[in-house]
Amino acid sequence: MRATLGEFEHLILLAVLHLGDDAYGAAVIEHLESRTARDISQAAAYIALKRLEEKGLVTSQLGAGTAERGGRPRRYFTVADEGLAKLRSSGTAIMQMWSGLEELLEER
Repeated sequence: MRATLGEFEHLILLAVLHLGDDAYGAAVIEHLESRTARDISQAAAYIALKRLEEKGLVTSQLGAGTAERGGRPRRYFTVADEGLAKLRSSGTAIMQMWSGLEELLEER
């Protein structure tokens, strides 16, 4: 397994954490789009969620079907302990690299 998270994987994991019990595919995409001001491809998000699950960084379970979805259930995601560890490690590395560059990186 790769030692670090890619940017998109990092963002997906953070969105799942932000959403808590409401972390299903469409909500993750909406959250990412609203917080990053980027257009997020549905396919890219679902591929990333599947890849993160295969790596053991997220888990998922099906919720109950709803009438608004024609009885189809939603798949809800949770960040696994290994995913939390990767986020902590990645966040620490980013903050260490950022340190000392605040003046150069601040908006003018």
